[in-house]
Amino acid sequence: MQIIIFEKKKMLFDKEVSSLIEQEKKRQLDGVELIASENFTSSEVMSVTGSILTNKYAEGYPGKRYYGGCEVVDEIEKLAIERAKELFNVVYANVQPHSGSQANTAIFHSFLKPGDKILGFDLAHGGHLTHGSPVNFSGRLYQANFYGVQKESGVLDYDNILDIAKKVRPNMIIAGASAYSRDINYENFRLIANKVGAFLLADISHPSGLIVSGLHSNPVKHCDVISTTTHKTLRGPRGGLILMGQDFENPFGERYKNGKLKMMSSLIDMGVFPGNQGGPLEHVIAAKAVAFKECINTSFKKYSSQVIKNAKAMSNAFKSLGYDVVSGGTDNHLFLLDLRNKNVDGKSAELALVKAHITVNKNMVPFDDKSPFITSGIRIGTPAITTRGLLENEVLKIVELIDEVILNVNNDNIIKKVSNEVKSIMKDRPLFNEN
Repeated sequence: MQIIIFEKKKMLFDKEVSSLIEQEKKRQLDGVELIASENFTSSEVMSVTGSILTNKYAEGYPGKRYYGGCEVVDEIEKLAIERAKELFNVVYANVQPHSGSQANTAIFHSFLKPGDKILGFDLAHGGHLTHGSPVNFSGRLYQANFYGVQKESGVLDYDNILDIAKKVRPNMIIAGASAYSRDINYENFRLIANKVGAFLLADISHPSGLIVSGLHSNPVKHCDVISTTTHKTLRGPRGGLILMGQDFENPFGERYKNGKLKMMSSLIDMGVFPGNQGGPLEHVIAAKAVAFKECINTSFKKYSSQVIKNAKAMSNAFKSLGYDVVSGGTDNHLFLLDLRNKNVDGKSAELALVKAHITVNKNMVPFDDKSPFITSGIRIGTPAITTRGLLENEVLKIVELIDEVILNVNNDNIIKKVSNEVKSIMKDRPLFNEN
């Protein structure tokens, strides 16, 4: 499939944008990408995302559109749905959400009414904005309550979560995180939800690729509904996805008397469109279908396994250098470094590392004493560098370089030296995944 996204001849009309795209391409090629929520797609996924399908408007669902000329995109969307169902072993999939946040918005819209109580993972402990943050819709429209990690261990205490749930009596519990390095026990969450009569949402936006590879706990049997993104460990285009392991009758009969909304799947569909967004991005949905097929390929499990091996190798190496790794290690694709014992804040570390062509993000750590704009830590993830082919011995060198920068955040000479070493390591490595 022809790749056109970076061809200058296609961008000659707008030289400013063309130049900026080339700059971004160079940044990605030269650097070490350690942001846990980023990855590199295959060239086919990228080409499909930039295909002629972007021209088609298709409000509604296959066979039930509000526009004509949707017969081809109907087939594309049905293919994406069937592949998602096969990949996750579920009975229902909605491939239309534009992002993970919009997937969660649609789920909340379907399962809750404004003012209902939710119980989510505290953002400051590793949760996500859409799990009840007061600056997000989830904290503004619903009564948000939170659970967190133990101060001593940095891991979830399910007995404590149960105690909080009994006090709060939430309508929905959210199991999932954006900065938690340990496996999540969805069966324990199911027991808690049952005891307080709550719906259970699993937000697997980060570990979904590890889950479909059989390398992480699977929420399908335990949760009422599942949301995920498609661009992190799934290595697809930027987008969202909603799944159900089994459908069930809509419990809100008094709120929704329309017979067409008898099942919960129909209510979720309505929560996505028209409840939350308009026309679906059919070019992105097609790219999701391609990515799902790539994930079904047996080589994807090998990739996912290497993602975890690299994360474990890096976290162990940082521990040996005296760093405080939150929770003591990792079971997945990411981990947090608490930099307080190094007398460096997260913002300073991030800025210095970016100068060295090593991209991380500053991140709050549990019980942080600094603001979210400064933070005491950084988050490190291995999906992107694994896509580019780095193995354990090579990521250990990256750890050494990160350590050198963190210990010399104000030394431009050392940072420049590290930058040159990074460029040498990443030279000639493919940007696209072609497995």
